[in-house]
Amino acid sequence: MTLQISRRSMLKAAGAATGAVGIGIGTGAAAAPATAAPTSFAHPGMLHTRADLERMAAKVKAGAAPYTEGYAKLTLTTGRHSQAAWRPNPQVTPTRGGGGVQNYGALYRDIHAAYQRALRWKITGDTAYADTARDICNAWSGTLKGIGGGSEVVLLAGIYGYQFANVGELLRGYPGFDLARFQDMLVKHFYPMNRHMMYRETNCIGHYWANWDLCTMASIMAIGILCDDRAKFDETVDYFYNGEGNGALAKAIPYVYNDVGLAQWQESGRDQAHSMMGIGLMGTICEMAWNQGVDLYGADDSRFRKACEYVARYNLGYEVPYTAYTWKNGVHCVDTVQKVISEGGRGGGRPVWARVYNHYVNRRGMAMPNTREMMARSGPEGGGGHYGPNSGGFDELGFGTLAYTRDKATAAEAAASPSPSKSTAANSGTSGSSGSSKSPAAQSSGDVSTQGGKSGEDLAATGASDLALWTAATGVTAVAGGLLLLRRRGQARRDAE
Repeated sequence: MTLQISRRSMLKAAGAATGAVGIGIGTGAAAAPATAAPTSFAHPGMLHTRADLERMAAKVKAGAAPYTEGYAKLTLTTGRHSQAAWRPNPQVTPTRGGGGVQNYGALYRDIHAAYQRALRWKITGDTAYADTARDICNAWSGTLKGIGGGSEVVLLAGIYGYQFANVGELLRGYPGFDLARFQDMLVKHFYPMNRHMMYRETNCIGHYWANWDLCTMASIMAIGILCDDRAKFDETVDYFYNGEGNGALAKAIPYVYNDVGLAQWQESGRDQAHSMMGIGLMGTICEMAWNQGVDLYGADDSRFRKACEYVARYNLGYEVPYTAYTWKNGVHCVDTVQKVISEGGRGGGRPVWARVYNHYVNRRGMAMPNTREMMARSGPEGGGGHYGPNSGGFDELGFGTLAYTRDKATAAEAAASPSPSKSTAANSGTSGSSGSSKSPAAQSSGDVSTQGGKSGEDLAATGASDLALWTAATGVTAVAGGLLLLRRRGQARRDAE
């Protein structure tokens, strides 16, 4: 704990010049300019590398499944988000929460329109898509003067900060794209609010759900990569291991059931939509880190893999173990206990599974039978425009079937370190990982209740491990002859935002 407090104080002092502001106030104050990284970043190197983009293009051109089904989802996006024509709607001060005009929808719709067009350009080579994506980014960086709202402004800064940075990374070097102005927008107006959230002093440090921290961490990491700012990247990696809030690995995944190969997600007692959102956000952070040579996926004996299996298994209709979870609520740190896992939003859809499945199974040669079954049931993953018209439908960039499907690695490839293999961030992660074994989660992981499963039964290995994900001709899911039977608890499925 002493190490965490001193580290937090040091990082807060280092970030004082960034112009972090209070919740509910616009972020127009100037921030310190991004500094050059002592070790260069790989570009493109956030959610997609050059090799990833070349693989997508080649597979789609060859008509290979399931890439073709994933690409079809991209080209048929509801609301024309991926079509060539799109008129941007930049706002001077996008606002989320509080009493002001809730105009942040213009921001997330434009971000997803730009992202989907950038992907189509990378796959087809048609510059009409890139031109529109560029124009959207330039319009926002030339218009936005601050972000504002109530407490939810930190969600705006986090979710849309990392998403917009990923668009900028895809457009890096494209003619007419004003990268410097785009970087400046994110550093001056998004990053200060990210820091305010990460090192907050309002409410208890554990008051905010894991998603709030995770979107903040994703934004800081993405802005760091976009701006070649190693300190921001390292800041996120350090928080992943040592952070005081619920985005840190051992707090986002507080209980590990090693006897059944599962791990409980922090928001499991809240609802399932937010649990799945958390899988998407932690997967985003892990993928961006991996593409810069840092393996967060494998931290603490691949703790995140066990959590993915846990969330997937419960949302497939199976039972999972659950330990009563206590969180600190509000400014007075009131203990609030969630005694049972929530059925709210159980069985709903979020495009978060393909990325984690393809990492652990096809990159690393590990088993994820429940995640595999969830992918089979869900079908090809879409993105913004496919999962509802409100903000929840745009929380994840999506299109994982297209973007993350990969061939299985050889044994040598699966054992290799990520490339690039050297990073200053990796050093801080090493000590943090060993320290995480002392967390309450790890201490109790061997003897917590495993309700819903027989003692010693590996619940992460009881799914349909040989499930066929796609039929070559149609991409329709097939399960043991074509029928997938899901056990339900009898309560109607609900969609919780």
